[in-house]
Amino acid sequence: MILDAHTHVFPPEFCSRREDFFADEPGFRLLYDSPKSKMVGPEELVRGLDEEGMDGAVVLGFPWRREQNWRRHNEVILEAMRRWPRRLMGFCAVNPRFPGAVREVERCLAAGARGVGELAFYMTDRSEDLTALLAPIAELCHHYQAPLLLHATDRAGPEYPGRMLTPLAAVYKAIKAFPETIWILAHWGGRLPFYGLLKKEAPEILRNVYYDTAASPFIYRPVIYRVVAEMVGPEKILFGSDYPLLGLKRYLDDMAEANLPEDWKEMILGKNLAKLMNWEG
Repeated sequence: MILDAHTHVFPPEFCSRREDFFADEPGFRLLYDSPKSKMVGPEELVRGLDEEGMDGAVVLGFPWRREQNWRRHNEVILEAMRRWPRRLMGFCAVNPRFPGAVREVERCLAAGARGVGELAFYMTDRSEDLTALLAPIAELCHHYQAPLLLHATDRAGPEYPGRMLTPLAAVYKAIKAFPETIWILAHWGGRLPFYGLLKKEAPEILRNVYYDTAASPFIYRPVIYRVVAEMVGPEKILFGSDYPLLGLKRYLDDMAEANLPEDWKEMILGKNLAKLMNWEG
């Protein structure tokens, strides 16, 4: 079983008229201003899964500033889940800074969304208290036993669209406040996996934290698979492609170069996510 923990779809009008949505949405413009930044709808994602020989995918929303945008986006994802219940699991997304965000998360989770994400803080000051900001959403996720997926990138390395200075200490503090919530940190979690090597506190605090591989071939050498698996355990790594950014082959090539044990590879490519999400397929 091959399951993708990190894919993106958009409503059709967002794909065909992206420029109309740039106003007051600097994060969206940052990522999708270039025509080379591909956007797809649910139908294209399902076709992509078929072409790649994959069984299913988690579909993520976007942290829009405007409530009307996140509501429309979340409805498209919920409808895609209803249309392809055995192939797609939808996560809803909001911008926690804006009124109505918590209400929208509760609405979506009650309607069948299986998680929340991808939450990201593009183009903004990240010195604020993430614990207070994320607390009501983390509580809802715990209540519904739904993962909360955060965008996380490292401070080091070259600049690229979507790279942000993730305040890992603040992320750790938020996880510490809600250790029973299931957290997924995208893009290998920045440097947070290294916290798993600490002798005290961190291994217990991070026991419900998972790390996805989204965009890994663009950012890290293939050895990242072995390094993180040895730090946190292969059972905590989820294959995520960031589709339509990348397809499956680039990740399989990296795993082959990393010379992963076959059981680790099977866990990363689908078994871990299937177990986490009770995915029957």
